[in-house]
Amino acid sequence: MGKKINVVWLKRDLRTSDHEALFEAEKSTLDYIIVYLFEPKQMAHPDYSPRHQQFIYHSILAMNESLLPYNRKVHIFNSDAPDFFDYLATQYTIESVLSYKESGTQISWDRDKKVAKRLKSLHISWKEFDCQGVIRGSKNRVGWDKKWFVYASSSLINNCFKTNHFHLKSSPFDFNVTDFPALAKYPNQYQPAGEKYAFKYLDSFIKKRHKNYNYHISQPENSRYSCGRISTYLSWGNISVRQVYQLTKNASNYKSNKRAFDSFLSRLKWRSHFIQKFEVDCSYEHSCINRGYEQMTYQNSDLLLESWKKGQTGFPMVDASMRCLLSTGWLNFRMRAMLVSFLCHYLDQDWRRGVYHMAKLFLDYEPGIHFTQFQMQAGVTGINSIRVYNPIKQSIEKDSDGVFLKKWLPELSAIPSGFIHEPWKLTDIDLIGLYISDIYRQPVISPTLHNKRVKDRLWSLRKTDFVKQESKRLLGLHVRPK
Repeated sequence: MGKKINVVWLKRDLRTSDHEALFEAEKSTLDYIIVYLFEPKQMAHPDYSPRHQQFIYHSILAMNESLLPYNRKVHIFNSDAPDFFDYLATQYTIESVLSYKESGTQISWDRDKKVAKRLKSLHISWKEFDCQGVIRGSKNRVGWDKKWFVYASSSLINNCFKTNHFHLKSSPFDFNVTDFPALAKYPNQYQPAGEKYAFKYLDSFIKKRHKNYNYHISQPENSRYSCGRISTYLSWGNISVRQVYQLTKNASNYKSNKRAFDSFLSRLKWRSHFIQKFEVDCSYEHSCINRGYEQMTYQNSDLLLESWKKGQTGFPMVDASMRCLLSTGWLNFRMRAMLVSFLCHYLDQDWRRGVYHMAKLFLDYEPGIHFTQFQMQAGVTGINSIRVYNPIKQSIEKDSDGVFLKKWLPELSAIPSGFIHEPWKLTDIDLIGLYISDIYRQPVISPTLHNKRVKDRLWSLRKTDFVKQESKRLLGLHVRPK
């Protein structure tokens, strides 16, 4: 048998600080390796996209820069996890695998069950640590809030590293970036990857950008500056939830800006709340949270779906929001909700037809938040208000001067502000000397936005016994008792 080692397996925890698995590895007298796996089966899942892979890869490069003084690095492999650990066990005697628990989709859950079985057969222990205040195996929300605050307030882990003298042998699964040319360069339009930038964004929010947080959070352009902008770093674990909580709570200006910071921290807790939902039932990826809404019917149209995906519906705020997302990977919450609402309530599409498209676009994609929120905005939970966001109203209220619209829709840049929200109202006389594409003269559906048909179906189902029973079940499962 080969040399005895431990293995730290990274997933959505790409950082060197406040990291329990790395801390435990350092406590041991055994040498250890740090690994990240680009898993072909995971990457083939419809929620995965190259932009996620780019952010992950460059986060790892940032980690390796931090680990370089200790002669350590994150070793990247191109392999499914069960196959990788099978191979590694032929080369070394593995004492323990150390990792965080992952609240992912069914495919990652199934992967973890296979890994657990494989490691057990190889007599390798697998130590998994709780992540983000999410509790595995929880049957209800009794005491959940208290436990979350205990986690968020608990001592941060001070990760220190000894110099590594262990050299890992090459393997058939070694990752070579030349096989993935898209990874070499990181697009400038995305938020920069890595732990350093996570703290940089949080620091700038605490020191300055928080001031208009409550006022600008719903505005598509101003929110890009005034929101925390740390969601991507939280999603891939460049920073931990409790680091964010404590650095904000302990900031010297916290008391003088308490309203803004408390709103920000409430959303941090809200984030864990939704991940906890998904941890309990990851079937929400493809099944209605409220099973009564599986009876819902839609007039699904490939043509309408494609126009929505490309940002070519003829509704300026819908198109600008989608194009912004396509380009940058980030959009504020209100516009995300509006995009889902428009897809389901106006275009009359099943939420499942758009859910993976947006998962791929979000640089901050987090399964637990994405699928539960998508369904909430689609109105199929039975326990949340059915919110229908009128894109014209949102446009007028949240971008009155059309700054965001003109930024992402250059074809409308010459349109007078009075018409930018409803360009189809321009007359032939108004258009003298101007050109706008036909889609903004005749959108894919009527600009009067009749959504009564969809709303009526949603509300009629809400009154059925099955939906009511399901709502009771869900309230018992996910609502925190007072």
